[in-house]
Amino acid sequence: MRKNEILVSYGKSDVGKVRRRNEDSFKITEGDEWISAIVCDGMGGARGGEIASELAVCVYADTLFKEIGKSGEGLSGQIIKASMLSAVNEANRSVWQRANSDEAFNGMGTTLVAVFVWKDKAFAVNIGDSRLYSFCKGKLEQITKDHSFVQFLLDNGKISLEEAKNHPNKNVITRALGIGSTVDADFFMIDKFDGLLLCSDGLINYASPDELTAVIESDISVKNKVKNMISAAKNGGGGDNITAVLLMKEGKK
Repeated sequence: MRKNEILVSYGKSDVGKVRRRNEDSFKITEGDEWISAIVCDGMGGARGGEIASELAVCVYADTLFKEIGKSGEGLSGQIIKASMLSAVNEANRSVWQRANSDEAFNGMGTTLVAVFVWKDKAFAVNIGDSRLYSFCKGKLEQITKDHSFVQFLLDNGKISLEEAKNHPNKNVITRALGIGSTVDADFFMIDKFDGLLLCSDGLINYASPDELTAVIESDISVKNKVKNMISAAKNGGGGDNITAVLLMKEGKK
């Protein structure tokens, strides 16, 4: 668990109850006045998914901090956005090149959801179906929108929310890092929040928003909140790798 002047943070990844390997990766990094977190959920044959997510996390973080460092004392929302999108593009390029350098890794890719908190504001990028939630005044709200086939069907009124929960193509994503030479990331800014939750779909698919809200509201440490969320997903089936990163303002449940 980490603590700085802005937030208390903790992250954990679990293989779940079915998969043999954990293809999720995450990273939390803190500066004096900011905190950065990223979650990636890899896909691909052999060890492709594991390699893709690890590579994306490392390249994204390294590139982001180099870009942020160039600003000196002149950090701004505009610079943060440009730096995050540049980091996404560099991570995509690295995974794309690795996937095309070895036939065993052809088609590998990864989701990516990342947040950067500075001066009580949160900036986020997203590709795929890993998610960012904000927690504010007892309410858990999904910030990112899934790039998935099921979300496409929902947007076009083809299926209901209830049908989406158990759709046979639930795991099919329409956008991912590393499957093309370029990628488009969604960008968000969150002004008001008591906490932020980044997670792979293995968390939200097996633990309901109500369960996660109850855990976040519980009077326990951030570390134990994360552990309890992962336990809830495992108790709900644990059919996928599970990763959760939680950032909470001090004094907030």
